[in-house]
Amino acid sequence: MTPMLLSAYPLSPAHARWDPAFEAALLPELCALPGVAGLEVPWMGAVHPHDPSWLLDHLPGVPLAITPVPFVMRRLGEDPSYGLASPQEAGRAAAVADLRRMADDVARLTAETAAAVAVVMLHTAPRGSGDGDALARSVEEVAAFDWSGARLVIEHCDAAVPGQTPEKGFLPLAAEIAAIRSAGAPVGLWLNWGRSAIELRDADAVTAQIADAAASGLLTGLAFSGAAPVETPYGPAWVDAHLPIAETHPASASLLDAAHVRAALRAAADVPWIGLKVARRPEDRTVAEVVRTAERNLGVVRDAG
Repeated sequence: MTPMLLSAYPLSPAHARWDPAFEAALLPELCALPGVAGLEVPWMGAVHPHDPSWLLDHLPGVPLAITPVPFVMRRLGEDPSYGLASPQEAGRAAAVADLRRMADDVARLTAETAAAVAVVMLHTAPRGSGDGDALARSVEEVAAFDWSGARLVIEHCDAAVPGQTPEKGFLPLAAEIAAIRSAGAPVGLWLNWGRSAIELRDADAVTAQIADAAASGLLTGLAFSGAAPVETPYGPAWVDAHLPIAETHPASASLLDAAHVRAALRAAADVPWIGLKVARRPEDRTVAEVVRTAERNLGVVRDAG
């Protein structure tokens, strides 16, 4: 089975309410689940939204993927010109500078914990106005930073589509591929099934997009995360709420089902990393309930592999 990175932050309540005891119990249990090789954790301008020192003391010694996407969305709320693909130089330079700070934190994680950062994700903000040439310049600059051995990837998020309200509205996949090639930098691609579904509004079209990414030779990771065309207990239609695989929670109305997991894995071929990024159920309250939600979704991916 391809190594699997389990996204910890949609499963954890830490971003809504800080409970160190809950988090200390949860992280090792997630790492102990069958098939889990490591964790995806967010960078929010620091390595933890509440207590970076706590995380350094409690982080399991596993491979990590670091995503700054929550931070990017917050910065976009403050400055709509912000992003690696910004045609406005001030917005582009600010995003590059933030990633230099993130590289310093990756070095700190590597030096001060038993964990190793395997993957660092980049995102092609701003919303609806990204420029491929600007992205290529940014990728070249960011790739020159010392990432402590981590693999840089552009995580494709839903692109801006005319007549459609975006969740992210970043660059199209083809523009991201072109920018990586133009930069000539050692940067890969990471796809998230749910974010592609939000863009394409068609589960079978997501399979085709995964195949296109694999054909580019750049696909480094594929994360399974659902999306729904209707309002659900997780939120409005087409929200990026990391819905579970349909069979594990039918009330989610998730378009991601076991059949599309199998199709995605076939399309991704020999992708080096698989991710799972699902939220805890609205009714999950205890560590055991959160772990059970993760385990059920992992089981579907394992059976499909």
